[in-house]
Amino acid sequence: MADKIKLLVAVLLVIAGLAGFYLFADAPTVVRVLSVIAGVVLAGVVAGTSAPGKQFFRFALDSRDEAKKVVWPTRKETIQMTGVVMLFVIVMALFLWAVDGILLWLVKMAMGQGS
Repeated sequence: MADKIKLLVAVLLVIAGLAGFYLFADAPTVVRVLSVIAGVVLAGVVAGTSAPGKQFFRFALDSRDEAKKVVWPTRKETIQMTGVVMLFVIVMALFLWAVDGILLWLVKMAMGQGS
C-alpha cells in the first residue's frame, strides 16, 4: 500500500510541475521550464523509493551494462553495410518500376487501349 501511495504522490508531483508551467504564464520561460523539471525530478526521487522504482533502477543499470557488452561494428563495416543496403534499395526500386510498367501495359491491353 505504501508503494501505491508513493507512486500516486509521484504522479501528483509531475502534474504539479506541469500545472506550474501554465500557472506561471507571465513568468520567464526559464522559471516555467524549471517548474516542470523540478516536478519530474521530485517525482523520480519519490518513485525511486518505492519497490517498483527500485526494480526499474536496477533494470536500467543492467541494461546499461548489457549495452557495454555489445560489439559495435567498425566504421568500415558500417560503410560497407550502408552501401549494400543502398544498392539493394536501388535494385528493388528498378524491379518494382519494371513490374509496374509491365502491369500497366497489361491492363491497357486488357482494356483495349494498347497500341
